[in-house]
Amino acid sequence: MSLHGSDRRDTSSAGGNGMVAASLRLRLNPNKEHKPDGYEDLQLDFSPNIFSSLERYLPPSMLNVPRDDKAKFMREILLKYLPLGERSRSQKHREYRQKIIENYQPLHRELYSVDPATFFVPSFLRAINDNTEQSFRSIMSEPSPGIFIFDIFQTNFCELLLSEIENFEKWVTETKFRIMRPNTMNKYGAVLDDFGLETMLDKLMEGFIRPLSRVLFAEVGGATLDSHHGFVVEYGKDRDVDLGFHVDDSEVTLNVCLGKQFSGGELFFRGIRCEKHVNTGTHSEEIFDYSHVPGRAVLHRGRHRHGARATTSGNRVNLLLWCRREMKRYQKDFSSWCGECSREKKERQRSTIAATKLELFRREGESTA
Repeated sequence: MSLHGSDRRDTSSAGGNGMVAASLRLRLNPNKEHKPDGYEDLQLDFSPNIFSSLERYLPPSMLNVPRDDKAKFMREILLKYLPLGERSRSQKHREYRQKIIENYQPLHRELYSVDPATFFVPSFLRAINDNTEQSFRSIMSEPSPGIFIFDIFQTNFCELLLSEIENFEKWVTETKFRIMRPNTMNKYGAVLDDFGLETMLDKLMEGFIRPLSRVLFAEVGGATLDSHHGFVVEYGKDRDVDLGFHVDDSEVTLNVCLGKQFSGGELFFRGIRCEKHVNTGTHSEEIFDYSHVPGRAVLHRGRHRHGARATTSGNRVNLLLWCRREMKRYQKDFSSWCGECSREKKERQRSTIAATKLELFRREGESTA
């Protein structure tokens, strides 16, 4: 999708220096040398990470203007390309979220900003600090192509987050507040962004998951993840039991078991597919099952088909972070990651080579006749 500034002439000055922004347009390619501002402290219509990502596309004349002017300019561009119905839903959701944040009292405020030393296990933190492919791969396994497993959270962090979730659900019950569930497939669980954890999850994605994705999922834009949907799901007695076969609405998905005591609930993966091939059959090499361990992460492409088997006893709670690229362009060739597209492409190449050989044999036969 090509994003452009308004074609009308904007006579407002930028940064108070008298500069007139006339028919400004975004750059086609980002300025990778520019370090964008942070927008976490502003009340915005979109994720702060979207503004930071979009800032790299601003025309050179706008890179050094005051942050508020940049935010206003980018907001107008984003709203221009947001359908009216979606704009209305976005406004209602902001009001809904603001109502929760104004009334809910957090139990563990230390969770609401990232503290690496208390959140993450030392091995994960060392790998992120080293920031090399070798360091990343040294702490993880890849039991099936495109599925990465590694320890990420300390036990105490998992327990605190579970306690915070229980506190939020208690508040919901006592106040009879009607909350939105994480997605259309889960009847239980909560959207963490909705009760104040959005900034923490932004930092988790930006500082810790995006570096991994830059290396592991470059073909789906892992280096440019700029927004997220963060939530918890709950399985077991009086909760969801299992989860049907599906793909996620994300480029990259982080799935971490927080606890508690449970049996069953295994994830089953069945190959990566684009929208066209999402319902095609599974090949034997694409079959992989995974059993959850508290504090351990599974990182995979959002288009990696998967589901969850029944949790047969106890209760299981998982943190999900759907990492997205709002700035992505429309992609037409998925053969770098869709298993079925890749097979079709290889088959076309084999057919082309075979046809070329037959044509060469035919010509050689004609020349010797």
